[in-house]
Amino acid sequence: MGPLGRSSCPGAFCTSPPSAPTTLLGGTGAVWLGVVLGWGTGAGLGQALLGMYGPLHSPQVVKMSSSDPERPQFLFVKVLASRGRLEAVTQQMGYHPQYLDSFLKTQHYLMHMDGPLPFDCRHYIAIMAAARHQCRYLVNLHVLQFLRAGGDPQWLRGLDFIPPKLRNLNEINKILAHRPWLITKEHIEKLLKISEWSWSLAELVHAVVLLAHCHALASFVFGCGCEQDEGLGGRGSLKPSSPGNQCFCEATAGNGCSQELLRINRKCSKTWLLTPAAAGNRAAEHGSDLSAGHSPLTDTDGEVTGATNLACYMQDPDFGYQDFARRDEDQTQVFRVQDYSWEDHGFSLVNRLYSDIGHLLDEKFRMVDGLQSSAMAKRQGCEPSVFKRGIWNYIHCMFGIRYDDYDYAEVNQLLERMLKVYIKTVTCYPEKTNPEMFDRFWKQFKHSEKVHVNLLILEARMQAELLYALQAITQYMIS
Repeated sequence: MGPLGRSSCPGAFCTSPPSAPTTLLGGTGAVWLGVVLGWGTGAGLGQALLGMYGPLHSPQVVKMSSSDPERPQFLFVKVLASRGRLEAVTQQMGYHPQYLDSFLKTQHYLMHMDGPLPFDCRHYIAIMAAARHQCRYLVNLHVLQFLRAGGDPQWLRGLDFIPPKLRNLNEINKILAHRPWLITKEHIEKLLKISEWSWSLAELVHAVVLLAHCHALASFVFGCGCEQDEGLGGRGSLKPSSPGNQCFCEATAGNGCSQELLRINRKCSKTWLLTPAAAGNRAAEHGSDLSAGHSPLTDTDGEVTGATNLACYMQDPDFGYQDFARRDEDQTQVFRVQDYSWEDHGFSLVNRLYSDIGHLLDEKFRMVDGLQSSAMAKRQGCEPSVFKRGIWNYIHCMFGIRYDDYDYAEVNQLLERMLKVYIKTVTCYPEKTNPEMFDRFWKQFKHSEKVHVNLLILEARMQAELLYALQAITQYMIS
């Protein structure tokens, strides 16, 4: 599902502003989208969407790389076609288009392609995960997607209104978000052996990847200031839109998700979370509510105004991150990568139980590792690989993950104090991040370089959560 070449598109990207300028991202040096897909005469998709939704803004304007001026623009068009809006997260990741491409493919596969979990449940799990960090930006996005997927509006009233099978995820959601080292095979066994509410291994792996993905993405949202762009009643309000109903596949490769697959998943989602006795009664009980399309979060015009109380989506709100204390007398707490690593263990397990997701995750990990960082490293007086490894290992160290072949004294030499404070805040309790922190760390660095640091935080955190969860699943399987 790679980018389309020029031969696939009758028109070309405009490299100069149109005659009646409308900025996509706002500000001086903004990106101009003038894509002509052959629909009508001279009506570009970018301009058509801008006419419907108006200019969109983010904390910073994405400026195009001179080496590949069209790639970010094309990715933005794909997102606009599939979602009907260009979220701030996409704009920020646009500084690094190769990574953005990999991220979009992985997220689309998790949320919209064939998999063990029904579509509406995937978005509800994302809501639960984002709520742990009070990330209203992500909660609002997935509330809208949940309703579009045919989700029961009653579930949006909180965890007390969802089926027990889904509610049972709350414990590992809480632990993975804040103290992943506490995950044990007993947590896994409890989910897999709860009579009629039991999960399958494939379903649980899908859920775990979703949880880790959304926890880590919340760090990126707060780290880059995207959360401040989603105020209630302002530009953050969400409204269903017809262009946003187009599948991401249709915007990328021309062969969208099968309508039959969508129909089957909607049908399955109605029974997936129900006991056999209750499954037969659900359609009659909630059918009229679902067809009406109203929920506690929609007004009479059908506009989603956003979640007002994120506390309803989580239990034990006081449970948060605590410093991982390495005690000499208790070495068993330390997670040693030499004993369980992504490359040798996690990748094969997740790929076996949830087909192809391992390859997509692995590509994303490799992509962030391959991003250019020569300028950042040069300022620190070291090689790019050394600098990036210092950030990665520092993040893993905060979650109790250690590399026997690494000298951790390098962390203090490579990372100045303000940067370490920023990384720890964004990684461990991102909801405490504020825009001033982003502005204060590394004043001499470009905005794109700061986004690069946040991408490293996102991927290092996600891999840390996956390592703990997948290790617990492995221990359950071999016990």
